[in-house]
Amino acid sequence: MDCVVTGGNVKVLAKAIHSLSRIGDELYVEPQDDGLALRSVNSSRSAYACFLFAPLFFSRYTVPGGHTFRCKMAIKSVQAVFRSLASLEKTVEKCHIELDEQKNRLTFTLHCKHGLLKTHNLSFQDSESLQAVFDKDSYANVFRSHPRLLVDTVVHFPPSLEEVTVSVSDERMWVRNHVEEEDQSKAMLTELCLASDEFDHFAVQTHNSVTFCLKELRGLLVFAESTGLPISMYFDEPGSPVVLSVTDSVLEGNFVLATLSDDPNKRKNNSRRAHTPPPPPDDFMNDDIDAYLIAMDTSIAPGPSATGPPTTPLAASTCSKQPAAANHRTRLYSEEEEEEEEEETADSAGPPNKKFCSLFFGSVLPPSSQMTTQPVTSQEVLASDSEDDEQ
Repeated sequence: MDCVVTGGNVKVLAKAIHSLSRIGDELYVEPQDDGLALRSVNSSRSAYACFLFAPLFFSRYTVPGGHTFRCKMAIKSVQAVFRSLASLEKTVEKCHIELDEQKNRLTFTLHCKHGLLKTHNLSFQDSESLQAVFDKDSYANVFRSHPRLLVDTVVHFPPSLEEVTVSVSDERMWVRNHVEEEDQSKAMLTELCLASDEFDHFAVQTHNSVTFCLKELRGLLVFAESTGLPISMYFDEPGSPVVLSVTDSVLEGNFVLATLSDDPNKRKNNSRRAHTPPPPPDDFMNDDIDAYLIAMDTSIAPGPSATGPPTTPLAASTCSKQPAAANHRTRLYSEEEEEEEEEETADSAGPPNKKFCSLFFGSVLPPSSQMTTQPVTSQEVLASDSEDDEQ
């Protein structure tokens, strides 16, 4: 292959390569009879981009007939050839691209002003055919607008945003940031509405919403805005790819992006969960959380057995060291178990015994006066109550 790019087309070629760098890390080069194809795909195969430059794009374009050749190389090495896009149009007069299959070299020679030559020899390796299968004419929804409209739209989204959702009706298009359902209460939602008269072409057959990556869209918008070419969008139902396209008489660019599929099972489960009544509350004796809350209410209020003055922490700890405290605790548990059985037999639906809850869960939460200064153990609480019973 031997081709020469002159004038402003050098910058167009450089912009196309920089746009492809937003897709993947490798550049696939395939000289064809109908033009030079430059392609890229991301590692997950969810985004694909292709630029096809017609022979009229070049001042000279020569490919060997009857021979198909494909190669790939690191796209960063090609970006280094067209590093400074701002000065490229002012300093470079033409770019000579030559492919040497014998030496496995792709040579870029930049002919700059004042007779300066810059030569870049890039190594490559053979690759398989890379081609996405899609039919833009079969999509139900088609839109075309000047790239400035979409550039002014996506500028409202932060650079860290990964995905956007596009929804359409007969007269409107909504673009908003995509947020997962569990994160909607924490994230900031941004939505912009575009009227149909802002587009050059607005055709809607199905009212759908599609979600796709924003990074690839930004890459195509940079190319379309620099060349002034209108950008077209084609999409159908969720799960089918969305196609972003720019077309001119000498070039064509297509970005094919995967969209999030609408999971019917998830939607069915969500609707079923919304119509299912909440389960009845469990019995407090079988629910640790309910028991914990009851302990919070009853540990502060004095129980029926607290007829005398409250025992100080020092007296409680002194009583807990006595050998008789173990016997009191044993008798207290037996008495409380008997009281529980009597209460359940008399009225199973009645409120729980406050004293029982206070004693049983007294080791969970201390009284409010001892909450921060003196930790209370189960022995202290039981010894304190048993001492009150003896009195």
